[in-house]
Amino acid sequence: MSTNTALVLAAGGLALVGVVHSVLGEFMVFRTLRKRGLVPTGGQPVLREHQVRILWGTWHLATVLGWALSALLWHLGTVPADPALGAWVADVAGAAMLASGVLVLYATKGRHPGWIAFLVVAALVWWR
Repeated sequence: MSTNTALVLAAGGLALVGVVHSVLGEFMVFRTLRKRGLVPTGGQPVLREHQVRILWGTWHLATVLGWALSALLWHLGTVPADPALGAWVADVAGAAMLASGVLVLYATKGRHPGWIAFLVVAALVWWR
C-alpha cells in the first residue's frame, strides 16, 4: 500500500490545530485567569475556581483527543490495514471533524477560524 497523501495531510493538519489550540488558549484565554501555578483558578465573580479548572482541563483534553485522532489518520495513511475497517475509521473521523467545524462555526458566528481547519481536515479525509 502506498501512502495516502490526503490522510497524512489531514493528520498533520489536525496535529497542528492541536498545538495552536493549546498554545493560543494559554495566551489568549487562560493567562488572565491564572493566579498561581499551572492550572488557572481566577474568573470570579462569573466562574468559581472549580469551574475554571475543568474549563482548562477540557480545553486541553480537546487537544489530546485531536492528537489521538491525528495519530489514527496518520496510521491509516501510512500503514496497510483492513480496507473496510480503515474506511470506517476514516469516515468516523471525517464526520467528527465536520461536526466540530459546524459547531465552532455556529457557536462563534464564524469569528473563530477553527471551523475552517476542521472542515479542511474533513474534506481531506473524505477526499482520500
